[in-house]
Amino acid sequence: MQLTSLFVHPLKSTRGIATTRAYAGKLGLLHDREWLIVSPDGKQITARTHPHLLRLKVELLPGGILLHYPDKPPIFAMATVYTHPHPAQVWKDSFAACHGDARVDAWLSDIVGADCRLLWLGAESQRPYLDDSDKMSFADGHPYLLVNQASLDALNRELQHPVSLRHFRPNLVVDGDYPWIEDEWQRIRIGEVEFEITGPCTRCVLTTVDPQSGEKDPGGEPLQTLVRTRRREEGVCFGVNLRACNEGILTLGDSVEILSERYSF
Repeated sequence: MQLTSLFVHPLKSTRGIATTRAYAGKLGLLHDREWLIVSPDGKQITARTHPHLLRLKVELLPGGILLHYPDKPPIFAMATVYTHPHPAQVWKDSFAACHGDARVDAWLSDIVGADCRLLWLGAESQRPYLDDSDKMSFADGHPYLLVNQASLDALNRELQHPVSLRHFRPNLVVDGDYPWIEDEWQRIRIGEVEFEITGPCTRCVLTTVDPQSGEKDPGGEPLQTLVRTRRREEGVCFGVNLRACNEGILTLGDSVEILSERYSF
């Protein structure tokens, strides 16, 4: 089993970047979910309520991100400008992040259709991860999300119109031998990095939004099929959440080793 895809999402809830090599740290992949769009009071604005944000393309450049959106000139957000403390809220987590460039705020507000702010996580995150000493990015609840290609293939066999990996916004994709085997993993190693599986990833309406067009599927797929086939105690699940136990470089083609599973026979 190998690592077959790597995705970094610098700006939460916008289009991700496929890469062949990435640094994996305790916070997540380097630059993953380190920028966030919020309302003036700091509450996150995502593609769940503004699906057209998936049309926003982010380019990583030294010192910041270059933002692209159809029919608008691109704009650069430079991290060194983001020095002013600003409240941020991701789900139930409230913490301080960094605000900066009013020009970028205005550019994004025009896209969102309401007054908003762009926040940078900062050189050091102020958001605690669960109840321990590790920190979190602007990700929903865990540093990493892994999808098994075999599980996606199994789901697509149930769908009239197949969906892509990007519908599920993973960081890591592996080519497992069987669908849903990832449900049983407890600890894995990818290349030189060891990961603990923290639980299944519950899914929402964002899976029904086309990652290219930003338009919702009229039939509510693939979520409707997942509701029928993948409902668990935690919710409707696809993929697994992880945290890194050490840090290192991940490269496409790295071997994936299962270190422990939930059940032993």
